[in-house]
Amino acid sequence: MSKKFIQLSTKSGYMKHNSGLLFRKISKNEYEFKTKIKKNHLNMAGITHGGYIASIIDAGAGTGAHRSTEGKPCVTISLDIKFIGSTVLGDEIIGFTKIQKITNSMVFLICHLECKGKLIASASGIWKILKKPLPNAGFGG
Repeated sequence: MSKKFIQLSTKSGYMKHNSGLLFRKISKNEYEFKTKIKKNHLNMAGITHGGYIASIIDAGAGTGAHRSTEGKPCVTISLDIKFIGSTVLGDEIIGFTKIQKITNSMVFLICHLECKGKLIASASGIWKILKKPLPNAGFGG
């Protein structure tokens, strides 16, 4: 649906501090996000830190959950991540999120990350749809 990526991380916070995340909608139930690996994303072994991988999945998939509910605030309840491959400085990671089901109170989704055509991580998650807006919520875009 959208050919252009938008920067999600426009307000100060964790993701902006870590270089931000670009995001776009690709179909009714599918979203894509990406980021480039910088030196501060690496662990002592010189590969991308697992915590950063988890963060971009949570932020990218969470934004997909939020957008799929027509802008209702959503918070992560469960996020199951499988770390499969590694990335290094300068690599671009691309994430894909697919919304599987939306109920009155939950969003169920799957997500995976790729780099250079190879699978880096896969995840499944559940997001709670909140009834009240979060104070100072910055859901991007």
